[in-house]
Amino acid sequence: MTLFSEQAGPQAPAAVTSGEVTRLRLLVAYLGTGFRGFALQPGQRTVAGVLVAALERHLRHTVELTCAGRTDAGVHAWGQVVSFDARTEVDLGALVRSVNRALRSEVVVRAAARADPGFDARRSATARAYRYRILNRPVPDPFAAAASWHVEHPLDLRAMRLACDPLIGEHDFSSFCRRPGPEASLVRVVRDARFVDEGAGVLRFEIEASAFCHQMVRSLLGTLVEVGKGKRRAGDMSGILAARDRGAAAGPAPPHGLCLWQVGYGGASHEELWPAV
Repeated sequence: MTLFSEQAGPQAPAAVTSGEVTRLRLLVAYLGTGFRGFALQPGQRTVAGVLVAALERHLRHTVELTCAGRTDAGVHAWGQVVSFDARTEVDLGALVRSVNRALRSEVVVRAAARADPGFDARRSATARAYRYRILNRPVPDPFAAAASWHVEHPLDLRAMRLACDPLIGEHDFSSFCRRPGPEASLVRVVRDARFVDEGAGVLRFEIEASAFCHQMVRSLLGTLVEVGKGKRRAGDMSGILAARDRGAAAGPAPPHGLCLWQVGYGGASHEELWPAV
C-alpha cells in the first residue's frame, strides 16, 4: 500500500524529494480509536494522514509512505512498520523526537532505522502477527474498553483452543474474508493460532500468518467466540473452512480488540531489526 500526503498543511513543501535519498523504516504504534483506519482517505482523519503530515513538517519534503499492514477503523497497532525515502542527511533521533512531539502519543514512532534501497514495508514482509483481547467477565472495565471486546457470556476456553487447530497451515480462507475481486486468491498460510489465558477473565488470541485478507482475524474471532458460547462446536471449524462461503462463518468481532502486534522480515529477529527497542 502506497500513501501520499494529503494532510500536511500549508507549511509542508510542494517539492517531491529529489537527488540522493536514503530509505528509512519506522516502527509505529497507535491507538486506532480516533482514526478512520490507517490508509489516507479524503476528508477523514487517518493514521497515515497525521503521520505523513508530521514527517513532512520535519523533513521539509513530501513523503511517499508504504505500510506493512493496512488496519481498519478502530484497529490498533504496536508493531506497524512503514518505509519511505528521505534525504540522506536526516538525523534519525531528531526525526523520532519531532514526530512524537507533534503526534502527542496518539501515534508513536517507537524506533527508526536506515534500510536497504530495495526494502519495502509491505512487499518485504514475510510474517505478520496480530493479537486480539477479550474481556470475559460479567462487569466491563472502562480502562480496558478501548482495546478489548467485553463478552459477558462465559466462554469455553478449551473448545475455542480446539477450534484453532484446523486453522494452522495453508487454507483458502474465503469463509472468513471479504473478497476484493472475483479473481483474488484468499489462500493464506497460518503458522500459529492460539488463546492465552491472562487471568482475571482476560483472553488473548494470537495469530501469525504470511499475510491476511480483509477482516480475516476479526471474522475468525467472531466464529471462535460462537464456539466458546456453545453456539457452534469446535469440530465445525474444518467444515466452515471447507465451505469457502462467507455465509458459513460468523460476523466479524468488533475492531477495537484487534492489534497489529509484529511484522517479520526474512530471518531477521525483532532485536536485529529494531536494536533500540
